[in-house]
Amino acid sequence: MNVYGQRARYRSQIPSRIEFGYLRSLTSDPRVSDIAVTPDGRVWADRGSGMSEQEMHPGFSGPEMVREYAVQICSQLGKRLDDSCPIADASTEDGVRVHAVIAPIVASGACLSIRLPERRVAQLQELAAVGLMPSGWVSLLQVLVDRRATVMISGGTGTGKTTLLKALLCQCPVTERIVSVEEVRELGVLPHHDNHVSLATREANVEGAGAIRLSELVKATLRMRPDRIVLGECRGGEIADLLRAFNSGHRGGMVTLHSDSVERVPARLVTLGLLAGLDPKVLASLVAGAFDLVLHLKREGGRRRISQMGILAMDTQGQLVGKTLCAWSNQGVVRYGSLWQSFAQKWGITPMSSIEQVTQTSQVQRDKASHATEGNHNKR
Repeated sequence: MNVYGQRARYRSQIPSRIEFGYLRSLTSDPRVSDIAVTPDGRVWADRGSGMSEQEMHPGFSGPEMVREYAVQICSQLGKRLDDSCPIADASTEDGVRVHAVIAPIVASGACLSIRLPERRVAQLQELAAVGLMPSGWVSLLQVLVDRRATVMISGGTGTGKTTLLKALLCQCPVTERIVSVEEVRELGVLPHHDNHVSLATREANVEGAGAIRLSELVKATLRMRPDRIVLGECRGGEIADLLRAFNSGHRGGMVTLHSDSVERVPARLVTLGLLAGLDPKVLASLVAGAFDLVLHLKREGGRRRISQMGILAMDTQGQLVGKTLCAWSNQGVVRYGSLWQSFAQKWGITPMSSIEQVTQTSQVQRDKASHATEGNHNKR
């Protein structure tokens, strides 16, 4: 059974947990990762190459029907969506995420966004096969996981950060205890890891009490005897608690972060640190000791890939800087920087692996050049 076939088998189980009604044909499609409904009732879906409008029969007749549908979906997930709570963010335990906004926040009706997880967690080899990384990087990442490198995965929305995170976690020994913290559950169940504890935040009730924030959950992980601490996404003051954890002997952890590039990660972290009251130089010292590797993802033309590997370090002025170890272009060219050799030696990565990858890349370039030449001959 191919990847889409297995995804379809698991995806078909979703409606038993959530009744999607009008959108059921899309939620059952293994190629669909995101669905959006605009206030006027138009439906959009992403099958890997960007959003495209869908013809739905039957469809939404207008704003009022979209609003009723959004309220009904959120109620199935135990979330309130009404005039007093016009924004709702909810998820299932297996990673289906729903975000809804109703009028007057939007002009009319409601705006609904649904993210559907891959029901089968992809392995690193499968991600390489679909172009997320060069095949030579699979064994490299496996070595880093085995040797308990602390990894940050950065990138924009929809670049595949959670997909890569789950694939890396699946490489961890099944005997390890993984404790994950998320604002909204997206990781879902990790295959073969029965000792995985998933923590999620809780919003305040109607009286404004009972909220549980990310920072509280990160602190709680330290009392749960974790082998690896995972933060689904770092987006606020919880960065201070995470850095304290990663600097207190808890190695092998992982976290995702929104950023434009490896070089821009420090600016993003400094901003988050200020929210937690951390001085930039103190934060720089903590970050330099906390993370061993940054994997940066990009999405171009509907294709997702690891575009950079890098490290975070302090410069001579005590400022945090991001340095690129290697970069993979969208033409398939891998370029290794001057820091790569020392990084490879530190982690016991065979120096020849970088040479072998360059050789593979050169072959790819030669093949492309050959095809281009044949094409030119045919045109003539």
